[in-house]
Amino acid sequence: MHTTDVDRSDPAYRAWLSEAVRKVQADANRSADTHLLRFPLPEEWGIGLYLKDESTHPTGSLKHRLARSLFLHGLCNGWIRPEAPVVEASSGSTAVSEAYFASLIGVPFVAVMPSTTSREKCRLIEFHGGRCHFVDDPRKMYAEAAALAERSGGHYMDQFTYAERATDWRGNNNIAESVFSQLRSERHPVPAWIVATAGTGGTSATIARYVRYMQYDTRICVADPEYSCFFDGWRDHDPTATGERGSRIEGIGRPRMEPSFMPGVIDRMMKVPDAASIAAVRALDEAIGRKAGGSTGTGLWSALKIVAEMAGNGTKGSVVTLICDPGERYLDTYYSDAWLAEQGLDIGPYAGAITTFLATGHWPD
Repeated sequence: MHTTDVDRSDPAYRAWLSEAVRKVQADANRSADTHLLRFPLPEEWGIGLYLKDESTHPTGSLKHRLARSLFLHGLCNGWIRPEAPVVEASSGSTAVSEAYFASLIGVPFVAVMPSTTSREKCRLIEFHGGRCHFVDDPRKMYAEAAALAERSGGHYMDQFTYAERATDWRGNNNIAESVFSQLRSERHPVPAWIVATAGTGGTSATIARYVRYMQYDTRICVADPEYSCFFDGWRDHDPTATGERGSRIEGIGRPRMEPSFMPGVIDRMMKVPDAASIAAVRALDEAIGRKAGGSTGTGLWSALKIVAEMAGNGTKGSVVTLICDPGERYLDTYYSDAWLAEQGLDIGPYAGAITTFLATGHWPD
C-alpha cells in the first residue's frame, strides 16, 4: 500500500506567525477603550447626542480597529508572510493604521492612494515606515493595488472586500459592543439611532448586525457625502451603481458599491452636501472644543437632523455617531476658508441651520 504524503510544515514560518499575531493582539491589550462624548443639547429636550471618539486610537482614527482585524485576518489565513509587502488601496486613514501594524510585525507596506490625499496622512504613513503610491483617478486604486501586490509577491489587503468579514460583529469588543456598554448608565441606554458613515461599509455592517444579534430596537442610518454612489445604490437597490469622481470628504464615499457595504442591514440613508459636512465639523469644534475630520461632520449633520425630528415630535432617547479621525489632519482643507473658496463651497447656510436649531429646537427649512 502506498500513501502519497506532502508535508509543507514550516516551523520557522509558524514561529514568525505566532509572534506576529501576539504583537497585534498585544496592541489591543495596551489600548484603552475610546471615549463616548456628549454633544451639548438642552436638558428639556430629553435627548442625548453622543459621539464615539475613535480619534484617540494609537493611529488616530476609527480605522485602527479595522486595520487590526484585517492584519489578524490576513495572518491567520496565511496571506501575510515574512518580508513580503502588504499593499492596500486607501484614501488615507486605513493606510496610516495598516502602516503601523505592518511596522509592528516587520513587513513592508505600500499604500495606493488618490493624489489628492492630505499631506498630513501621507506624512503619517511614511512616519510608520510605509510608502505612498499615488493614482490620479481614485477608481483605479483597486486594480493598481492588486497589480502592485502581484508584481512584488506581496498581499493585497483589500479592505473594501474584507472589512465586513474580518471583524467579529457578534461582539469581542467591537465598536458596537463598546458603545452599548458605555451607554449602560445613561438615561436612554439603548439608542434610537446610530449614525455611521461608509468608506468600506464595514463599520455600519458591524453595528447593524450586532444590533440585530442582540435584539436591540436601534435603527442604523448611514450618512453619505456628495460624490459617492452608496446612497444611490441603496435607494435604487442597484449593486452596480457607480460614481463619476472620488469623494471630497476623505475616508468615506466610494465611486462603486463596495463588497463590504451591506445595504440590507441599513434602515436609512442621507445624502449630505459636502458644505454641510464641513459646517457640522466646525460646529463640533465650537460646541466641545474638538477638531475632527470631514467624515465626522457628515455623520454629525445627519445625527442632528434626526435629533431635530425627535425634538419636533416629542420623542425622548439617544442618538450616537462617531468622531472618525482628528481635524489636525485637515487644517489646510476643511478648516481653511481659502480652500473652501477654491472648492466653491459656501458653508454659511448650513452653519446657520445648525445654530438656529441648537438655539430654538427647530430645524429651518
